[in-house]
Amino acid sequence: MDLAARTWTDLAECETRLALLPVGSTEQHGPHAPLGTDHLAAAAVAETAADAHDEEVVVAPTVPVGVSEEHRAFAGTLWVGEDTFRAYVGDVVESLAHHGFDHVVVVNGHGGNVAALREVCGRLTRDDVAYTLPFTWFDGVTSDLPMGHAGARETALLRHVVPDLVREERVEDAREEAADRWGEWVAGVNLAYDTDEFSPNGVVGDPDAGDAEAGEVLLDEAATALCELLAAMADR
Repeated sequence: MDLAARTWTDLAECETRLALLPVGSTEQHGPHAPLGTDHLAAAAVAETAADAHDEEVVVAPTVPVGVSEEHRAFAGTLWVGEDTFRAYVGDVVESLAHHGFDHVVVVNGHGGNVAALREVCGRLTRDDVAYTLPFTWFDGVTSDLPMGHAGARETALLRHVVPDLVREERVEDAREEAADRWGEWVAGVNLAYDTDEFSPNGVVGDPDAGDAEAGEVLLDEAATALCELLAAMADR
């Protein structure tokens, strides 16, 4: 159930306690993928899981800006600090709980949000505001496609979900200047704080290694994993 598309009277009659809150980012994803990649992916996984789940699930509007300052060198990237992000997500979950949706999974599409989400979801749960769990879609799949950044997994999912937003004519350029790994590591320490220090075009990995068919499999796997999480949450 898309919360934003319903009326308040629809929601007042809704008996489910389950809700999904998609969160992502608005940040560079190379020359070929849209700035909204992470929040578009999170929303697609949340909506697919809600449609597939055997109980009704409310899907809240997506939080589109996250903890993304590491991409600040690239035009169009937006970010907030971790404190702001945690406070915003916490307030949205609290408002969901106020209306009875007190079992919430925050469906995440951005790696930079992970640490902040773990903290805020734990606090909301311990404070009895709502039983809240973080779910990062690309950690919930078993695909052999490497994650990277704007690499195989993300590009494959985009090719399935929003193919018109992938600039296919730029994929080869994205491949040529992509970094092989995230960061510049010495003695287990990443020397780089910002993406442009190790990737001139912001890409990590091969974006052309995943096609639309692989993206469909990724979406199905992520949605299935999320449904399993919702079922486990409902049983607690």
